Formats: sequence, structure tokens, C-alpha cells
Amino acid sequence: MNLTSSQIQQFHETGYLMLQGLFSSEEVGVLRDASREIYGLSRKEVVREKDGKTPRTAFAAHCYNEAFRRLGRHPRLIEPVMQLLAGPVYMHQYKVNAKAAFDGEVWQWHQDYGTWSRDDLMPEPRAMNIALFIDAVTEFNGPLWIIPRSHREGVYQAGHDLDTTSYPLWTLDKATVRSLADRNGIYSAKGEAGGVLMFHSNLVHASSPNLSPWSRTIVYLSLCHVDNHIQRFKRPEWIAHRDFAPIQPLHDDCLAEIAATEEGRSEAEPASMAT
Repeated sequence: MNLTSSQIQQFHETGYLMLQGLFSSEEVGVLRDASREIYGLSRKEVVREKDGKTPRTAFAAHCYNEAFRRLGRHPRLIEPVMQLLAGPVYMHQYKVNAKAAFDGEVWQWHQDYGTWSRDDLMPEPRAMNIALFIDAVTEFNGPLWIIPRSHREGVYQAGHDLDTTSYPLWTLDKATVRSLADRNGIYSAKGEAGGVLMFHSNLVHASSPNLSPWSRTIVYLSLCHVDNHIQRFKRPEWIAHRDFAPIQPLHDDCLAEIAATEEGRSEAEPASMAT
């Protein structure tokens, strides 16, 4: 899958690109089932909210779940990023982020490359995020908030917030966020399940708590050019990966195959029970 010249121009201008309807309902259904499965696991990679039980994020899901393994090599996600980064990419980070109904907590204002640079010594912001909506994301259930064009001025000063949530984050101060938002506004990234959001690693973003009765899950692939891999290995490998081999995309039907297999299995079960 290739982006058009106008899409590439919009990405470089604003720092993000929203692509609605990129994955089918059958494909996201497979991933929705897989997310419920991994959130039920007792693993170090599955981070809970401060209450100790509500899922917040599942790191490295492509390493222990087949559906997410395939998504991590899906051509509809990998190829557009290769196009924007002008070359092969590796998986720097993989997250399945939950915003549970009523209990999903805030993600503070931050830049991802700010963390990757400070904690992992990634040389340059030749990396970006591509995110797939597993559920509909609305104004009520904690959409991602983006400040357009905030990727253009490099890395801002940040403080290491260890207290607000269960996950430490390098966060921007209120004065910086106010100044950027006054100049550029805020974009709320909403859309139906199956939509995809691409955004620059220096783009300032956050998300509000989810006080609604509707959960939402978004899968984030953080992809980096292979020539720009991290130099420090302070964080666990399941947070900042150390396999710098180029990702080889699978075929376009790799997720649909799982959906078809599961549909065939469910159709066969009544016959099997009847005998």
C-alpha cells in the first residue's frame, strides 16, 4: 500500500494522517478478540492502571499472540511507514493500549521521540507511530489529542512523571502545551474501528480519561528506520526492542485468513455436536 503525494504532503505539513476504513470489520474482530485474550494474561508486559486490575497497555503483543504478530508485519501498516521514512524499518515498540470504560486513565502530554531519545538514545526522529483503531473512537471514550505542526520544532523540555499514572512518562509542562495549542489548535483523532492514524514521533499528543461506559482499544506500532536504531538498552527488551532486522511484510490477507479459519470452525461446531 502506497500513500498519495497529497497524503505525504499532509503528513509532513501537519505531522499526522488519518486513514479511515483501512481494515475490515472481520479483521478488527480478530484483533478485538485477541486484545481481550492478552488483557486477561498475567504477564509482565501487560501493564495495569493504578487500581492494579484494569488493563492500561500490553507491550510486545506480537511476541505472544498470533493475530498481533501478523498485524506487526501487515503491509497496510508497514509499507506506508517505509515510504515516509524512505527505507526499511524495524519494530522499536509495540503497544495494545486500552481505555477501559469508566476506569481508563489519562496519557499526559508528551512526545514519543522525547522518550526514545532520552531513555533509549535513538539518534534521530527517523521513527513514527502507526495506530489501528480496534474499536470506534469517539469524543467520549478517550480519543488521542494531537497538536498539529508541533513536530516541527524538535524535542521540547520535559519532566519525568513517575506519579500521575502507573506508567512513567516524559511529559511537557502546561505553558509549553498552552503555547503550542494556542498557535496550532488541537485535533481529536476519532473514527470507526478499522481506521488508521499515522503520526510523527515528535508530534505532541495526549489522551483524556475514559469516563464513558464504552471501552476503546488502539494498537500502536512504533517503527524506526533500521539505520537509526537505539544505542542504549536501559529499558526492558519488551518495551524497547533490540531486534533491528528489517520487517518483511506479509501478504495482505494475513489477518483475513484468521477470520476465515475462525468462521469455518464455528460453522463446523454445530454439525460436530449433532453427531
